[in-house]
Amino acid sequence: MIHPEQVAEMVYAGIKPAATSTATFTSGPGPIPTVIPTPTQYEVSGETGHRTLWTVFALMVLSSGVFSILSWNIPVSKRLLHVVTTLITITASLSYFAMASGHATSFSCTTARDHHKHVPDQYYTECRQVFWARYVDWAITTPLLLLDLCLLAGVDGAHTLMAIVADIIMALSGLFAAYGTTATQRWGWYAIGCISYLFVIWHVALHGARAVQAKGQGVSRLFGSLALFTFLLWTAYPIVWGIADGAHKTTVDTEIIIYAVLDLLAKPFFGLWLLFSHRAIADTAVDVGGWWSNGLASEGRIRIGEED
Repeated sequence: MIHPEQVAEMVYAGIKPAATSTATFTSGPGPIPTVIPTPTQYEVSGETGHRTLWTVFALMVLSSGVFSILSWNIPVSKRLLHVVTTLITITASLSYFAMASGHATSFSCTTARDHHKHVPDQYYTECRQVFWARYVDWAITTPLLLLDLCLLAGVDGAHTLMAIVADIIMALSGLFAAYGTTATQRWGWYAIGCISYLFVIWHVALHGARAVQAKGQGVSRLFGSLALFTFLLWTAYPIVWGIADGAHKTTVDTEIIIYAVLDLLAKPFFGLWLLFSHRAIADTAVDVGGWWSNGLASEGRIRIGEED
């Protein structure tokens, strides 16, 4: 018999507790307990999920290298979109390395009940593996994605800041919901995250569509395509969360694969689309001077000992 405290060690070591990704263990000392122990079900990732995490890690690292190369012949003053996009995939690389190595995962446990007509209901504890590094990744990379869109459209700083704050609330709400021990906690935080997402759309899509008109038809079409693509992908994330982490209707491996596909589309694919379009459409350039391009100016400094 495998005790629950051994499960985490097996998961971190990459060992599956059983032939499937869902296993049942019982706790309680002694071969013949006087009280029937409450069974515990552990839902953990398997070999398929483990390989998927390492594959996406490699693709994120490769994408970061490609984005860095694309920025080499771009003047520093016009390199902001390249820098932001590269930071997105670098952060995702770190996140996927943490998940693949088993360093950023834990269990979220809730009490469940099987209802029976003619016998007493059976209660058990359901523990599902949660990759919390995924939520840290989203809290960093999705605001950067929004920054890319806002810079491209020319959205003002006030609405950009509000969109970023709403996005961070959305990502953190997902993290809190994943570790909720009651339905109220899980679905309450889930609702807060969905409402925050509506504010993100309001600030970026609505105000971005207005601001980008001043940049010409080419930039307007590009922004509209990228924004629609991004928000369609982002709408899929809460749907997947509700089915996987929320309702526990999929295996952990299936959850990993779906999120991997969405992350690859939302980060490397989005970045390639943006940066190659940036090269083709001159009006997409975001020219930033001052400290970003030239550093702190030395004029006007008072140097002690130089005055006569």
